[in-house]
Amino acid sequence: MTRDSGAPFYEFFAGGGFARLGLAPDFGCVFANDIEPAKARAYIAAFGAEAMHVGDIWKLTPSNLPGQAALGWASFPCQDLSLAGARRGLAAPRSGAFWGFHRLIEKLSAEKRAPGILALENVCGLLSSHGGADFTALVHALDDLGYRVGALEIDAAHFVPQSRPRLFIVAARSAPPSLTSAGPSEPFHSQALRNVVARLPDTLRKHFVWWRLPAPPKRNTQLADLLDDDGNVAWNSNAQTERLLSQMSALQRARVDALRESGKHEVGAVFRRIRVEHGERVQRAEARFDGLAGCLRTPTGGSSRQLLLFIEGKQTRSRLLSQREAARLMGAPDHYPLPDNQTAALHLVGDAVSPSAVRWLSQHLLAPLAGVSAARKRA
Repeated sequence: MTRDSGAPFYEFFAGGGFARLGLAPDFGCVFANDIEPAKARAYIAAFGAEAMHVGDIWKLTPSNLPGQAALGWASFPCQDLSLAGARRGLAAPRSGAFWGFHRLIEKLSAEKRAPGILALENVCGLLSSHGGADFTALVHALDDLGYRVGALEIDAAHFVPQSRPRLFIVAARSAPPSLTSAGPSEPFHSQALRNVVARLPDTLRKHFVWWRLPAPPKRNTQLADLLDDDGNVAWNSNAQTERLLSQMSALQRARVDALRESGKHEVGAVFRRIRVEHGERVQRAEARFDGLAGCLRTPTGGSSRQLLLFIEGKQTRSRLLSQREAARLMGAPDHYPLPDNQTAALHLVGDAVSPSAVRWLSQHLLAPLAGVSAARKRA
């Protein structure tokens, strides 16, 4: 892949560099960090080894970071904040890595070379974690460092055919009136965000910024548009497809049967989930036929792999979503080099941020905050 340019930025919890994909060409990475060697290898395969520093963020010091960056990006771990996890919050080891990031910014501030802008990305569960206390603690910590803090809830579905709502916290030394609003607005200031901001302590609430971000144009791609049809995909057997259908609720199965009877060709995304019915845990296959994939996840269990259900008139087929298809659903280009190992590739993608969502945020908020020229040609 080509080397990016633009205003310098640091990329923490970098993963495979999907934030970097979205920030280019407005921002150019001068330092990247991730603790997981497998993710670092993927990052290096995509961008080269020059910027990547593999290791624990708690062990980084300002001396590791070159110069002064315009932006510090941190997609810090979500496991302790996600609804799918134990929700131990910012005090837990993984999501608590935020404090390692905060400590580093604090030290850079003491040297008067902290980034003028910070952008943090995580699951929307951060808003409700510990009744909003974790979000309050995070806003308080950044406010104490002299930043004006605001947040936006952006769903990747605005840009790519995948339902993937994420929380983006943007903190800046200044909040120009041209980039702020007097209050919340659709579609990026959700009711959940408004509710937690309303409960902030008075001083934090008065300092909180409602960043202005324009609504994107209507998405022009559907799930089916990004799927492979080259004949090399591995289809499930008829028996496997029938088992999948048998795991659907009566309502879901009736919908599938109606589509089959209609003679239409439809593609649906399917997750297996555990539901409690009549006091018992039951595995259900749940399909959606709205042109979107469900939120991609890491393949930590059999139910985490997303399946595709193809209804082609009277014929019904199914298969697993491939790693390249998953990357497309994030907004990554086909020339992005995924790991050869399927599980590693799906883990990388499922843990990542959508470059398409990042690109919109960069183009309309981060780059203007950094003074990056709007005339810069975009990739």
